Amino acid sequence: MFYYIIDLLGTVAFTISGVMVAMNKRLDPFGIFIIGFVTALGGGTIRDVLLGISPVTWLINTTYMYAVMGSVVIGVLFRDQLKYFNKSLLLFDTIGIGLYTVVGLEKGVAAGLHPIMCIALGTVSACFGGVLRDILCNEIPVIFRRKEIYATACILGGISYFVLELFDIKSNVVFAFPIVVVITIRLLAVKYNLKLPSVYRDKE
Repeated sequence: MFYYIIDLLGTVAFTISGVMVAMNKRLDPFGIFIIGFVTALGGGTIRDVLLGISPVTWLINTTYMYAVMGSVVIGVLFRDQLKYFNKSLLLFDTIGIGLYTVVGLEKGVAAGLHPIMCIALGTVSACFGGVLRDILCNEIPVIFRRKEIYATACILGGISYFVLELFDIKSNVVFAFPIVVVITIRLLAVKYNLKLPSVYRDKE
């Protein structure tokens, strides 16, 4: 049940993130829904395809579609209130990657994958909805920008998950701690302008 709630919260957070990007691009209502839908369920769809899950999760559980639809409506109706939060897009996006990293990790563990593959699956689950969102909105995906600590935060969160698995710790803590790690690293990176080293010699 806890895992299911995390999955739905990630869906809501990513949907609102996508809605805000779509409204910044001044898309029509259908475009707003599509961007919200792709952002929320794109990464999970790729994850399920990689795992050979057929049909993918959201096709057999309509709760995810209802969560997307409701979140789109909330995002549109309360867009003016959300604008008061200077970092609202960053916040929802960050919450989304934190939640979906753990969802992807759990799916990998359930499939009996090697920890490295589980971390990769968690990163795909967390990041690739945003990749699809940015591509459709004609933006360079956040995950590919050196100035953004994005996938790195997911990877470190995944590592912390398996470190905790080595100890006798309650499962809820094992679920929650990596989420906190991902969100904290992402927010600190933005606040202190942390970025990965460049492979280019010229100054950016």
